[in-house]
Amino acid sequence: MAPSGKQKDAQKASKKGNHRARKRFGQHWLRDDHILNQIVLAGELSPADHVLEIGPGQGILTQRLLNTQAQVLAIEIDRDLCLQLSEQFIAFMASGQFRLIESDFLKLDFNQALIDFDLARPNKVVANIPYYITAPILEKLLGTIRSPNPQPFDNIVLLVQKEISDRLCASPGTRANGALTIRAQYLAECEEICPVPPSAFKPPPKVESAVIRLRPRPFPTPAKNPIQLAQLVSVGFSQKRKMLRNNLQSIIDRDVLSAVLDRLSLNPQIRAEGLGVADWVALSDALDEIDEKPPIHQLPDSLNPLDLDLDLDPPEQA
Repeated sequence: MAPSGKQKDAQKASKKGNHRARKRFGQHWLRDDHILNQIVLAGELSPADHVLEIGPGQGILTQRLLNTQAQVLAIEIDRDLCLQLSEQFIAFMASGQFRLIESDFLKLDFNQALIDFDLARPNKVVANIPYYITAPILEKLLGTIRSPNPQPFDNIVLLVQKEISDRLCASPGTRANGALTIRAQYLAECEEICPVPPSAFKPPPKVESAVIRLRPRPFPTPAKNPIQLAQLVSVGFSQKRKMLRNNLQSIIDRDVLSAVLDRLSLNPQIRAEGLGVADWVALSDALDEIDEKPPIHQLPDSLNPLDLDLDLDPPEQA
């Protein structure tokens, strides 16, 4: 299909852009056509969709999103790139298909911005995000165990570091299974779409990457006490290679915990990585039913950067 007049104008403006990637913004331009197409396909976009793109950069992915006829709202922190994008997509902006906000996504009051700019709420997210702020972006999009996003997206397609993809999609009993895994999988279905080599970028990052898709949904058997579940996950993974009962004994009587593990047919020597989301929910619910409940402290319930580091310490011996 021949490009339309708007597409030709955007391509011409894109070629003018000589913006150098800035390390402080974690900028790496994805150039691989096959990967770009995989990202768009994973978004399952139609003209009825409203898409949020975080960090459009030079607009390479943006153009493909606009080609689907979906409405696109882009949020870009780099002022120079905003000027370039405004020129590049001037026709799409004039038609109302493309809207651009210059802001730091993490600091932006998103709901207020939608009101201020009279924008429809996006139902999907498709973005190549800066890797160093993956955790807080995920939290802003998904919410937390204690407080899920009350207006969840239909799906979220992101280009992330491969290690993060492994964490998000990890299975129980694998080394990649951690607090990030449980928090994300409690809030959404997680799947890896395809791996992405460093050569797909300019400049190439020093790490492998992957395209992931998250489908937010309520967990099939939600925890009766989400605050307690969040606490158990935080404390349970605090020293990942230790046995779960040793990590949790700071908040739960050891005998009580042993009885609950036995009731749930869980090995008393199991480590936190051995439990899946359903196991954590069952553990939290079982503890909530007993008279001697664990104290509820306001421990972190966030996808913080510490959750993203693989724990390479040797496992604790029984």
